[in-house]
Amino acid sequence: MLKQIADAFEHHDYQTAARLIKKLLKQEPNNPWTQLYLGRLQEVRGKLQAAERIYRQLLKGTPVPKIMAQARQGLARIEATAKEKRQQALAQATADPESNELGVLVLKPISQQDKPKAAQNLARILGIDPYTARLQLPTRGWRLYRTGPVGELKYYGSLLREASIKCLWASVADIKTINIYQVKYFSDSSDQETTVVCHNSQGQLGSFSFNWSEVTQRVDGRLPLFEKVVDLDARRNLTRKTQTLDYAMVCDLHLPQRHSILRLCDRNYQFQQGIALTPKSVSRQNKQSQDSHIHQSTTRENWNNLANYLNVRLLEKPVWSDFTTFAQTALDYQDLLEKLESHIDLFRLVETPWDPAFQLYSGLVFLH
Repeated sequence: MLKQIADAFEHHDYQTAARLIKKLLKQEPNNPWTQLYLGRLQEVRGKLQAAERIYRQLLKGTPVPKIMAQARQGLARIEATAKEKRQQALAQATADPESNELGVLVLKPISQQDKPKAAQNLARILGIDPYTARLQLPTRGWRLYRTGPVGELKYYGSLLREASIKCLWASVADIKTINIYQVKYFSDSSDQETTVVCHNSQGQLGSFSFNWSEVTQRVDGRLPLFEKVVDLDARRNLTRKTQTLDYAMVCDLHLPQRHSILRLCDRNYQFQQGIALTPKSVSRQNKQSQDSHIHQSTTRENWNNLANYLNVRLLEKPVWSDFTTFAQTALDYQDLLEKLESHIDLFRLVETPWDPAFQLYSGLVFLH
C-alpha cells in the first residue's frame, strides 16, 4: 500500500492518496511512513501548520534516514511556500504610495507564562531564531521594535496580532498631524469648563477653552536634564563627563475630539499666574500673599499641587506613566527621533533624543 500511496503522490492523484492513507491510518497509525504520507497530504491540502508539526515530530522520534530526509524536504517546501506568500502579501501591502511613509511598530508587554509560545510565533513571522525572539519580547512596557514603511509594519503587525502578540503601528506623518499646545497656565476653571493660556506649534500665544469631559487620558513623563561636570578618575586625572542633574516633569492632556494635546511642563508653567493650585482656594484679598508663597515654594512643590489639581479634575481618566521604559528602547532610533519636533521648550546646551521620544510616546498613545 505504501508504494501505491507514493505512486498516487507522484501522479498528483491526491484523492486516491487520501483514500489509501485513511485506510492505512486504521491499520498502522503509528507507522512512521503512515505519518510521513499524512504530513504530505496535509501539505498539498494547504494545511501547512499541521504538516509542519508532523514533519518535526518525525525528525524528533524517527531514526530512519529516508523518512528523516523526506521530512526535511517537506519542511523546506513549507518554508519556501510560506516565504513566497509573505512576499506576495508584503508587495500588496506596500503597493499604496502612502504605505511607504515612515512608520513605527511597537510591541506591547507580554506575561512571562505566555512568552515561550509568543517567542515561537514571533520567530516564525519575522524569520528569526526563537532565542532572539524571546529576548526581544517586552514584559514591563512598550518596546519600539521596528521602523520602516508603515505598510510593511502594518502587515507584520497584523500577523503578530493573529498570533496573540499585542502590538501597534503608526506613521510618523499621522503623529505630526496632532496639534500640540504648550500650556503656560490655567487662566480660568470650573467643574465643567476651563481655559488655558498656551503657545501653539507656531509659537503664537493665545487661549484655549475646553470641557474637562473632552480629556480622555493623560500621559506623564520625566525628562532628564544633563550637565557636563569635571571629575577625577582613579588616577587622579581630570575627566569631563555628562551626568543627570535633575528631571523635568511633563504632562500631556489628550483631547481627541479636537485632535489636540495640551502639554504642561514644570520648567515653563507660570505658577505665579492664573488660578490657585493650592489645596484651598484663595480669595482676591489673599492673592498677594498667595503669590508670595508661590515664589517661595520649590518647582517640585508647585508641580505636585498642579498634579493634585489634575487628579481631582480627571479622577477617572487613565494615566499613562511608563514613558521611561519606552524611551529606553526608542533612544537607539536616532534617525527617527530627529524627524520629530519635540514641542518641549527646555533650555539645553545640547539636544537630546529624550524630548522627541516623549513626543513619539504620547503621540502613539493618542492614536491608539
